[in-house]
Formats: sequence, structure tokens, C-alpha cells
Amino acid sequence: MSTAASARNGTWRNWGGNVAARPAREVTPASVDELAAAVRKAAEDGLKVKAVGTGHSFTSIAATDGVLIRPQLLTGIRNIDRDAMTVTVEAGTPLKRLNVALAREGLSLTNMGDIMEQTVSGATSTGTHGTGRDSGSIAAQIRGLELVTADGSVLSCSEKENPEVFAAARIGLGALGIVTAITFAVEPIFLLTAREEPMSFDRVTSAFDELWAENEHFEFYWFPHTGSTNTKRNNRSAGPEKPVPQLQGWFEDEFLSNGVFQVAQWVGRAAPGTIPSIARISSKALSARTYTDIPYKVFTSPRRVRFVEMEYAVPREAVVETLRELRTMVERSALRVSFPVEVRTAPADDITLSTASGRDSAYIAVHMVKGTPYQAYFTAAERIFTAHEGRPHWGKVHTRDAEYFAGVYPRFGEFTALRDRLDPHRRFQNDYLRRVLGA
Repeated sequence: MSTAASARNGTWRNWGGNVAARPAREVTPASVDELAAAVRKAAEDGLKVKAVGTGHSFTSIAATDGVLIRPQLLTGIRNIDRDAMTVTVEAGTPLKRLNVALAREGLSLTNMGDIMEQTVSGATSTGTHGTGRDSGSIAAQIRGLELVTADGSVLSCSEKENPEVFAAARIGLGALGIVTAITFAVEPIFLLTAREEPMSFDRVTSAFDELWAENEHFEFYWFPHTGSTNTKRNNRSAGPEKPVPQLQGWFEDEFLSNGVFQVAQWVGRAAPGTIPSIARISSKALSARTYTDIPYKVFTSPRRVRFVEMEYAVPREAVVETLRELRTMVERSALRVSFPVEVRTAPADDITLSTASGRDSAYIAVHMVKGTPYQAYFTAAERIFTAHEGRPHWGKVHTRDAEYFAGVYPRFGEFTALRDRLDPHRRFQNDYLRRVLGA
């Protein structure tokens, strides 16, 4: 069990270890018909239903005491349409397998997140995203989807077919039905040149608008207790391919970014007073490098150190002010933060409950290593994020409720009305959805 969530003695746990549930039963359907039958049977038995992917959400969005649907048999590519430049995949397909299969066909998604362990339906339903000036989240690349609704019927939607469902279900939170297949827009595979280099916090924040405008994909990591960041710029390239040499890649991505980083986290947990010194060393450990490779080898990287995360989307024009407030808060507090803060962007999209819905957004993610108390840090950070009308990532820790979301999502009522229509008896309800969408 390296990446997925675990189930022992009937208890399901998520990847971060902060959510557990005991479902009444688990079902692993081998077809859409079997899944629909499982939903109808749950209704007969008066049980709620939730589908779970690899458990990469830090919220209890997939937790249930009813029927837990595991989609691992619903995997693989159904169809590649080279005229429309789309690919249709089964909902349980891990992003990792999709990326490799597409590359073999000479195709790629336009943009992706920084890990690829999640299933396509889990990643899109919670709004997983990477960073991009012009290209949005994984869900923003969806051209069609199929879902099993509360009465066990199968509904297809796209811009032409059931467009009001399509507008919402691309990031549906598992509230509208169980996604069984997704059609993504793809393009011919291309090369990206990545340029990673250290930069001071002051420089990156004062030049943020230029760095964002000049690069197709810009992101950076700030190390709390230091004035240092690591920046990453990914831009399309005519080639030639120049991947990171294998030994260097192992040293930087596995040994330093995962191995040494894990040891540093252990030391920090045992002796929190050492964290500022460790942060200064960590921020200098990774040197500048440039490499050119196919998209998924540039966008994604292994994450073996387990953590808990909170991430908020703020209006892009507010990101620098928000970050400076976050830094001031950490400096003035007794907090010891051993994990870097990640900053990314996304253009506005038209998905009802997307964190980038209707506004250009920047994402600020705060992390704590698994097993350390994170509440004080996250609470203080959340206070700053919400003051800027931040929208929390649906799959990451937050304390917001339906009343708050009605204020920061102009189309919130549109989503809840659709849910009333598609799931009037709340077959897909759980405690998390009750809180974020209202009863």
C-alpha cells in the first residue's frame, strides 16, 4: 500500500491518515451496470453511497457508513477520437496510467497536477489542478462525462447534452452522482522545458506579475522561517528532449526531495526548535537545474513524505498581499513549520463550483507532516485566506460551510438546485456534503 488509501478490519482510511470510516459494505463493480445495480440495492436497504478513489483527499468527502464503491475495476481507455482530439476513460483509471497510455499514443493532457496517484474521477470531482497562465484544472479539460444518478440511471452530459449537469458535474464533489467515465480534450504530445531555481521571497513576490505573465506554468515553494523560495517555470519547447540524467534525478527527486526531507521532518517532529535551522538548510539543498521532457515527466513528481494539507484559491491579484500576511503571521507566532508553502495559479473557468469559477485565481497551500498537530497553523492561515474571499480546495482541510460558500461562489444556488433535482433523497449525502452544501 504505497499510495492509495488503506482498509483494515473494515475501516477505511485516507492517504493522509486523518480520516477514517467504517462502511456497512464495500462494492467493487466490474461494469457500469453493476455500479448502477449497487446504487439501486443501497436505496432498497436505506443506505447512503459514496465512491472512493485512492483516498488522496484530506477531507471526509469520500467517507461513508453506508456503501463504499471502489472503482478499481472500472479502468482503462474506452475510446480515442483523433478527429475530435478527445479520449474517453473509465472513472477508476489512475492519472498515472492515463498519462503513460496517452504518451504511448503520442497524446497528452494540456495541464496536470503535481502528483498522479489519484483516479481521474477522484481528481476531477475535487478540483485537482496544477499551475497555468492559460490552461486550467484537470476538470477544465473535460469535454463529456457519464454518471450514475441516485435512481440508478446512467446520464451522459456535455456542452450539448444535459449542459446544466455538465456545468456542475465536472467538479461534482460526489454530490450529483457517481462518475463512471470521463472524456478529456487531448493534444499531440509536446515537450516542456522546466527551469528550477532558488529565488528570494522578496524578489519572487515583487516580480510575481511578470513571472506569471512570462511563463506558461509558474509556481514556487516558500520555506517558512526563511527568506528563500524555489521557483519552477515550465514552458513549451521545440526540443531536443533533455531529461534529467537518471542518477541526478534519483539524487534530487528521491534522495533529497523525499529521503533527506523525510529525515528532516522526523528531526523536526522530535525537536521543533531545530525547524528554522532545518528550513534554512532545506531551502539551499536543491540547486538550479533545467531539463526538457514530455509533459507528465515535468509536471508531476513523486511525493513519498506523508502530510496533511490546506489549500485556498484567492483572487490572483490578492496573492502577494495574502502571502506577505502569511509570512508575518508565521514570524510573529510560536509556530514551527517544516513544510514549504506552495503557490500556483489558474485562469478563470466556467465550472459551477470550481475554485477558479469566474475568476483568475492563485493557490496557496500549507502543509504539515503527518502526525504533527496542524490545527493552530491551519486555523491562523485560514483566517488570512478567508479575509481575501478565499475558496478552499474541496479535497483539502478547511472548516467552511454552506453559508460561507454561498457568499464566495456566485453560482452556489445553481449547484444546490441541481443536486435537489438529481438526488432529492440525498443518496450520496455524507457529513462533509451536509456541511459544505447544506442539508
